[in-house]
Amino acid sequence: MSLKTHRLSNGLRIVTEHMPSMESASIGVWVQAGGRHERLEQNGIAHFLEHMAFKGTARRTPLEIAEVLENVGGYLNAYTSRETTAYYARVLKEDVPLALDVIADIVLNPIFDARELEVERGVILQEIGQALDTPDDIIFDWLQEVSYPDQAVGRTILGPEERVRAFTREDLAGFVQEHYSPERMVLSAAGNVDHDKIVAEAEKLFGHLTAHGSDHADPATFVGGEFRKNKTLEQVHVAIAFEGPSYRDQDIYIAQAASTALGGGMSSRLFQSIREQKGLCYTIYAQSGAYSDTGTTTIYAGTSAEDVAQLTELTMDELKRSADDMSQAEVMRACAQIKAGLLMGLESPSARVERNARMIGIWDRVPTLAETVEKIDAVTVDGVRNFISQMGTGRTAMALYGPAESAPTLDVLKARLV
Repeated sequence: MSLKTHRLSNGLRIVTEHMPSMESASIGVWVQAGGRHERLEQNGIAHFLEHMAFKGTARRTPLEIAEVLENVGGYLNAYTSRETTAYYARVLKEDVPLALDVIADIVLNPIFDARELEVERGVILQEIGQALDTPDDIIFDWLQEVSYPDQAVGRTILGPEERVRAFTREDLAGFVQEHYSPERMVLSAAGNVDHDKIVAEAEKLFGHLTAHGSDHADPATFVGGEFRKNKTLEQVHVAIAFEGPSYRDQDIYIAQAASTALGGGMSSRLFQSIREQKGLCYTIYAQSGAYSDTGTTTIYAGTSAEDVAQLTELTMDELKRSADDMSQAEVMRACAQIKAGLLMGLESPSARVERNARMIGIWDRVPTLAETVEKIDAVTVDGVRNFISQMGTGRTAMALYGPAESAPTLDVLKARLV
């Protein structure tokens, strides 16, 4: 396998990874324009724009967009995150030029047909309704909002219903004009691909674009606080967030090891103590999330109204104990899980094309796997203990949804960490 990069004169970056044993390839465009690039009145527009990319271009109808890659056995998809919108495809190796042409077409040439806009508006409103009906989904939107109040990074990606109902064709076109510039795009391809051919095609398809702006987003500040919504459900859904490092911070691997040791698998502390020994829940886990300038370590669990007080209190007690007695074996197991997850996850072109695009977006280069593994191996027990200790003394957020009347307040829970 060989990894190559190139930058067009207009700033668009290209990264390819040749995997000669593959019969397929993944290819896509990652645009540094997500939820946190929206102004308040634009909340939800990046996601709406992603949907509208599939609803017709100057060259293709919505049906033709749906059929063109499926006719050759491939697929086309997209997603919106808080910092990125991605459009990607997976096809057989001989169909890579077709896939790149389709992706360029939907990214650069959407027509925002009035009828299709209304149809897709209805689809997104249904998506919002589905999220609201999924407690272990919507609670993370509320947790994000209370972690970063009155900030773009804290707002929901889908946007509120009233704004989605109001977006116009001009709003969508304006967001594209403002943010879809070549220096904020990464074209990534992995699998059985030819770097020089990808560069040549990219020059034809994207070379006419003009750079016109930088990746501007307001700095994020983790504030924290408490949100609870009492509702008659079978369970109380609990999500707790602690301020964590950004993905550019040297402590990011310590944060990942800490969250894995705390709640990353069946052998983790929270799973063993709260589910296996106490039987207080079916699901409990911890995870680390990061952005360009901030991050969070999050714990989630679902439990009954009768058990929510005990579960949350024991969770805090376990955090406090972990800061004192997290063992070498636990940290080594967590690091092994992280490394295995990374390496096994990169056995497909789709995973590699995603990682390469993300690394180019962050570092303007792709760190070698050996470099990443070395950083994971450098995590120490003292580092993990200190990180968990800082979690206990830093800013915290909590969201609860369900019959949560008996749940302790965040202040009461934080007092257990002292």
